[in-house]
Amino acid sequence: MQGKLTEADGQTVEATVDLVRRRLREKAFFWLDLDGLDADGATVLRDDFGFHPLAVEDAEHFGQRPKVDDYDGFTYLVVHGTRADAREAATTEVHIFHAASHVVTVSRGAGDLLEAVRERLGRHRATAGSSPGVAVLYLVVDELVDSYFPVLAQLDDRIDALEDAILKQPTDAQLGELFDMKRTLVALRKVVTPERDMFARLLSGASIVEGMTPEDERYFRDLYDHLIRISDLVDSYRDLLTGAMDTHLSTVSNRLNVVMKQLTIIATVFLPLSFLTGFFGQNFALLTGHVLTQTWSFWVLGIGLELVAAAALLYLFRKRGWLGGPTE
Repeated sequence: MQGKLTEADGQTVEATVDLVRRRLREKAFFWLDLDGLDADGATVLRDDFGFHPLAVEDAEHFGQRPKVDDYDGFTYLVVHGTRADAREAATTEVHIFHAASHVVTVSRGAGDLLEAVRERLGRHRATAGSSPGVAVLYLVVDELVDSYFPVLAQLDDRIDALEDAILKQPTDAQLGELFDMKRTLVALRKVVTPERDMFARLLSGASIVEGMTPEDERYFRDLYDHLIRISDLVDSYRDLLTGAMDTHLSTVSNRLNVVMKQLTIIATVFLPLSFLTGFFGQNFALLTGHVLTQTWSFWVLGIGLELVAAAALLYLFRKRGWLGGPTE
């Protein structure tokens, strides 16, 4: 069993099975933070803490959706945060067992977030005026919820920069980046939406957290407001990415149309020239014996007709606005 045991004032020591059992017998509040859940840890949670086997089984398997379950003597929650790197779609998952005299968290890769909780614990108001278990629960969830904001801020900057780059010069790499960010937002939305609904359930009284006072509810209501804001931001950024993707495809299509128009104009200009050179290149006795016998006839009929045909076509294209000139 690997983890840390933290007192109500924030003092922390390395957790052992004997230390945890001794603290349980003393019935003083403590917070046990486990880095994953091995066989020894699962046994301690089932046998010593008395947590329900279904809740312990859920904590052994990560990939759970945010939820809150009420059991006899404790409340089980699954809360998600995210990492500081916005390019990764993975989230940080924390399983929380909340009881009156202790809190147990099980996580993987959330060490930095929970270390910040330990630093804040001794300064938090609720440790003096309310249940320390509720204080730990609030601080853990607060760190996880606040971890979304830097990621969303980075996504906002990347979307703005990507939109500007698309308008200048769309590339395939930009399209790949758009899909990566969209997958990130989809992954965030999968956890933010049920997490928001979970706290709405807590505040409505459908689920009860033991020791929560009206003053504590104000803090949790603030968390709920943050989750609503995060959910709205995720939806807004998804719409922005969809718009950026449409802009990318439209810009590529417009550029392709311009290229096709230019190639069509060039091909159309050379069409009469090809006809004239092909016609006069034929070895007709009438042409070689009677028409093309003087130097002027070569310049007028051979070269002049080609220049007149090209100029007439360019004038027609410009008059119709195909070359950027006035239209009829």
